[in-house]
Amino acid sequence: MTITTPRRIAALALIATIALGACSGGGASTAPSAASSAAAPTTAGSGAPAPSTAAISGTINVSGSSTVEPISTAIAELIKESNADFNFTVTGPGTGDGFKTFCTGETDISDASRKIKDEEAAACATAGIEYTELKIAIDGMTVMTSPDNAAVTCLSFADLYALTGPQSQGFDKWSSATELAKSLGSNTVFPDADLPITGPGEESGTYDSYVELVITPIASKQTPPQESATRPDYVASANDNAIIAGVQGSPSSLGWVGFAFAQENKDTIKELAVAKDPNGTCVEPTDATIADGTYPLSRSLYIYVNKAKAAANPAVAGYVDYYLADGTISSVLQTVPYVNLPASELDATRAAWEASK
Repeated sequence: MTITTPRRIAALALIATIALGACSGGGASTAPSAASSAAAPTTAGSGAPAPSTAAISGTINVSGSSTVEPISTAIAELIKESNADFNFTVTGPGTGDGFKTFCTGETDISDASRKIKDEEAAACATAGIEYTELKIAIDGMTVMTSPDNAAVTCLSFADLYALTGPQSQGFDKWSSATELAKSLGSNTVFPDADLPITGPGEESGTYDSYVELVITPIASKQTPPQESATRPDYVASANDNAIIAGVQGSPSSLGWVGFAFAQENKDTIKELAVAKDPNGTCVEPTDATIADGTYPLSRSLYIYVNKAKAAANPAVAGYVDYYLADGTISSVLQTVPYVNLPASELDATRAAWEASK
C-alpha cells in the first residue's frame, strides 16, 4: 500500500533537507510522515545525520510490509536526491503478500513486520531463492479507540482476546465480552456500548504479530484449543489509513495498527495502554517503552534481501549498504516514528549483511 498524505510528503521533504539539501525527481512511492519523536537514549546512532551516498545507479523493486514501507521509501528517496540514475519501486501490500512475490523472484527486497514463516521460507527454498534477514528497527502495535470512549483506558491481553479473539465472534457490544474476559481472569469493566472493530487483514504482518502475541497464547490453552486467528466479523483492511478512519468514525470503536500510523493521528484517536497479564501493569506505547520491551505489543522490523539479486544488481547492494550505514535509519526515524535498534543489534545486522556478500 502506498500512502500519500500531506504530512507524509512534508516529512519526506524534511528528511531530504536534513540529509542532503538537494531536490530532484523521486521514485514510485511516497514516504510517510509523523510528528518528530526522540529515540530512546540506548538506541544506535540517535540524532546522527544521514551519510552521503556513493554513486548508485540502476533500479530496485521493494515490496511487503506497509509498516516498514515508510522507512524503505524514505531511504530510497534520499539516494535518489543525489543519484539521478537510481530508480525504485516501494510498495506496501502487507508482509504476507510481500513474501509471496519475493519467493517467486519478482522483488529484490521484502519489507517485513515479522520474521518469515516456515511455509514462506519453504516457498523461497523451492524457488531456489536465498535471502539475508536484516533487522532494521523496532515498532509497536497501538490499540486504539475513539477519544469519546472515556470508559476504556487500558486493556489486557485477556481483554483483547475476549473482544477480538475467535471466541468473540458475534459480540456486538463491549459488555458482551465480560463473561469471557472474567473466565480468563480479568476484572475489567466493559461499557455497555457498541463494539465496531476495524483492524488489519490477514495479508498484514501487523495482523500476524497481533495474533502471535495476543491470540495464540490464550487460544491454545482453551478447552478445546481454539483457532489461532481473530474473530472474522470485523472490518479488515490492508490500508492503515482506512483502519484509522474506522476508529475515528465511531464513539465506541476498537482497532489496532502500527505505532507510527497511530502517532500520526494521535489527535483524532485515543491510544490505549496495554497489560500483558489480566489486571496487570498498564503500559502506554511510547518510543521508550517500545525500545526497552516493556510495552507488551512491541515487535522487530526487517528487510529480506535476495542474495542473487544483490550480487547481480549493484543498485540493490548499494541501497542496502546505504540503508545500514551509520546515521541513515536514525535520521529517517526522526520524522517516521519508529524506534532505533540498540547499538549491539544494529551491529549484528551490519555483520549479517557483510557476511552475506
